[in-house]
Amino acid sequence: MRGITVVTPTYNEAENLPKLVSALFSLPLDLRVLVVDDNSPDGTGRVAEKLAEAYPGRVSVIHRPGKLGLRSAYLNGFQRALETDAQAVVQMDADFSHDPAALPSMVKMLETHDLTLGSRYVKGGSVDERWPLWRKGLSAFGNYYARAILNLPLRDVTTGYRLWRRETLQQMPLERIRSNGYVFLVEMAYLAHCLGFRIGETPIYFADRRWGKSKMSLRIQAEAAFRVWQVLWNYRDLRKPGSPARLRR
Repeated sequence: MRGITVVTPTYNEAENLPKLVSALFSLPLDLRVLVVDDNSPDGTGRVAEKLAEAYPGRVSVIHRPGKLGLRSAYLNGFQRALETDAQAVVQMDADFSHDPAALPSMVKMLETHDLTLGSRYVKGGSVDERWPLWRKGLSAFGNYYARAILNLPLRDVTTGYRLWRRETLQQMPLERIRSNGYVFLVEMAYLAHCLGFRIGETPIYFADRRWGKSKMSLRIQAEAAFRVWQVLWNYRDLRKPGSPARLRR
């Protein structure tokens, strides 16, 4: 597949970003990188601009005035990517928790699917062995919780490592997305499932970030657990036979 744009939101990722871009461009794929920076105090935006100068036409930057959240970062990135000739769009963290080396396998799976998830919880997938038991348990339970409430036939609904076909994103009613934070990922997966898209899961090793400080907290995960119920309610119309949103596909 040609013309793949990697959308990576950043906030204080100045140390990680050059390493990530180098790792991505070492892959045997036709990749471009779109950085969506929320005015990082550590100068990530300036680093991104230097990378754009070093890789003309392959790295671009969206500068935003402040920390506006994961939902708007990705929606802004999707819109910009779809304004180009990109045939597929990657969602990817900049902290190396998402291994660039897994991307070719995800691209291969996209040949027969509309969306590929980099999954920690299918056979062959795993999480960082350095994680304490409570963190592993919380992550696994969070996935089980969201899958059970939303009746999703997926193993990893909270993964942020995703690869979308251009046509899939174009047919998603993105204006309906309301969630912020990490439940945004659950909502996007649920909406794609409700619309009948073919979703595949490729095993990945989810590493703890190599550099910098994690932004995940117990408060964020507790809030996400509550908001899963809002997602279920907001898309009740798509669970009905003959839904206009389904039929428009």
